[in-house]
Amino acid sequence: MAALTDAMAAAGFGALLLLAALCAGQRRAEPVFQPSFIHMSGLRVNSFFLGDSSGVTFSIILDAIDKETGNLLVPSCGGNERAGDWELSVTPGVGASKVTVTFTRNLQLCLPNATDCCTAPLCVVEILQVLACSGSMMLARLLIQAEIYANSSFTGSVSENMPVIPNQVFQPLGSCPCDLTDGACDVRCCCDPECTPDLKQLFNGSCFTGVFGGDVNPPFDQLCSTWTTEYTPDWFPLLCIQSSLSNTPFLGYFYDGSVSAPKVPPFKIPVLASPGKLFTGYRAGDPIMTEDDEYFTIPQQSLTGQCVRNAPVAYLQDFDVKCLSEAASYKEGLPHDVRINSGTGDFIQQNVIYRTIPDRDKFITKSEGIPTVGMPLQSITFAEHYTFVWEGDNIEGVNVTVFLGNLYSGEMLTQRFTAEFVRLKSDNAAEVPYNPGYQVGSAVRAANMSASDTAGSLRIWQPADRGLCMSATHTPVLFGVDSFSGCLLEVNINEDCSLLRGRVTEKLNSLIQATHVGKRRNSNDSNLNDWVQIIRLDPSNPNITASPGDLKGICPGVPASLNIRIIFAAVGAVRGIPREEILAVQTSYSTITWQFQCGLPCENTASLLPITAAVEFIRVPARPPVPMSRFQINYTEFDCDRNDVCWPQLFYPLTRFYTGEPYSRCLAAGLALAFLAVLAAVMGSPCFAQVWENFSV
Repeated sequence: MAALTDAMAAAGFGALLLLAALCAGQRRAEPVFQPSFIHMSGLRVNSFFLGDSSGVTFSIILDAIDKETGNLLVPSCGGNERAGDWELSVTPGVGASKVTVTFTRNLQLCLPNATDCCTAPLCVVEILQVLACSGSMMLARLLIQAEIYANSSFTGSVSENMPVIPNQVFQPLGSCPCDLTDGACDVRCCCDPECTPDLKQLFNGSCFTGVFGGDVNPPFDQLCSTWTTEYTPDWFPLLCIQSSLSNTPFLGYFYDGSVSAPKVPPFKIPVLASPGKLFTGYRAGDPIMTEDDEYFTIPQQSLTGQCVRNAPVAYLQDFDVKCLSEAASYKEGLPHDVRINSGTGDFIQQNVIYRTIPDRDKFITKSEGIPTVGMPLQSITFAEHYTFVWEGDNIEGVNVTVFLGNLYSGEMLTQRFTAEFVRLKSDNAAEVPYNPGYQVGSAVRAANMSASDTAGSLRIWQPADRGLCMSATHTPVLFGVDSFSGCLLEVNINEDCSLLRGRVTEKLNSLIQATHVGKRRNSNDSNLNDWVQIIRLDPSNPNITASPGDLKGICPGVPASLNIRIIFAAVGAVRGIPREEILAVQTSYSTITWQFQCGLPCENTASLLPITAAVEFIRVPARPPVPMSRFQINYTEFDCDRNDVCWPQLFYPLTRFYTGEPYSRCLAAGLALAFLAVLAAVMGSPCFAQVWENFSV
């Protein structure tokens, strides 16, 4: 009996499940929005229409609530796809369609005399319906309750025009300093005119105080009127300040002091106060002056590598610089009507010669497209070469050669500026300056003694375009200028490690096409003693064989960095100019472990391997320093060069090293000081006190 009851119960439960499944299947066949109710607080909401959307039209119904009863109106099919500020879009799909409702009006708070904006922070409060209809029959309905607030963030355009500042004669310069956002209310800024009274109630008790909050006249601590008994030092009544609040040091009111600096300050020197002191000529390193007592400037490179347009030219210092500029921001060449002070009181006019650039491609480092014929910039300055003819302390003439060419839109131009100082002979012929040593910024001479043509080069990269090695150009190594450059080498994932090391080494060795480097600028090509051999430390070539379990795309021991160390010294001076000579040159390599880098898909992609070259100049004394004695090594506390306290210099004023006063005066002062010290020691002894007591009695 129990078994029969259990069987009947199981059969009844199975029938209920079957009925539920049939009902669920019948419900799924009816089209429906999922979700069917949305509370909207942004500009866009999405819902899905589950069912076949073929032959179904979608529409938006506004004012879905009866204003008298407050109930939802009975929807009817026949609306438009766009109603008011709302836009409806449907993306059909298999079994489901994506329905997107977008609010198209501007949500910025209104400024004075502005339209298409929000007059109140709560900008939109609406209830709308989206209907899915098949003819005149409604299949499904989507109810949306929109409650959207105005956007308080600034999204407008910022004008770069400078504001007009009123005259600063007791006029507030900053009436509301905490008003940082135009067209929006700044939180806690109660003086912001964009803040409505409703918004100020949110932070009315937490407004910014003092200067930043707009109170431009708070009493400062040093004012005598703010004196209180709490936290006041004893000296306050004597050192406090008597001043009115209109002369406050805080932001707000200022006295008349309208002083504006020019946009481009000229390089002027102060007028000599002592009359009769004339300009007697140039010395090495002095800036060259013009007729208007200004520095004569030519674009040069700064320490950070940027090109400075207004850089003074130093006397007897050659340079060769390159400045990058696009066609959109191209700047014209230098004015050549400026007369230069020769050093004797006379003024020299520049002798200018204009020529056409012979090879235009050497100066174009980047092109974003094919140049358009008929749209070039005519007569563009590509290079300027200055030759200063000098003799003694004076400049005898200035010759300028200007190379002109055409520049097209989208191209990047490398302008070149060079300055060379040439000494004038008595027979009006020019020769190389008599100082044979290197100068900072001059190119290092290199030669290939193992070839019939001894011309060589010592260069580093000058990346262009995407920084790839295949498109990178070269620039010579400049004396005294530490540099670091590099480029990117494309490497595949199946790259053989031995071939990769060979490729990188070949790229790095292409920078050094020389076996020797000149000791001086005027090193004789036929005299081997004027050259130093480059010491090459070859990269380690490990015999690494990949085992079957190793992963591809990993190569150890790749020589990715070239290190060039140049040792130089000042071996003398010629008319105050140091004579710098190169003593040794060494090249070495730094190895890394390269690993292929890529995202999720690694097929048919190439990784970029950065290879670099670094140049370091090391100055050493011309003569080796005197070795330290054993006493200086063992007793370092007596070494005055390595300790703050120097006991051997206790009697420094009495030694010959002191040159502040005559030696006789120092000796007399020292003896008097010693006499007073001995007298004080004698008078302070007990024996002297007893003798003095007996003498008094």
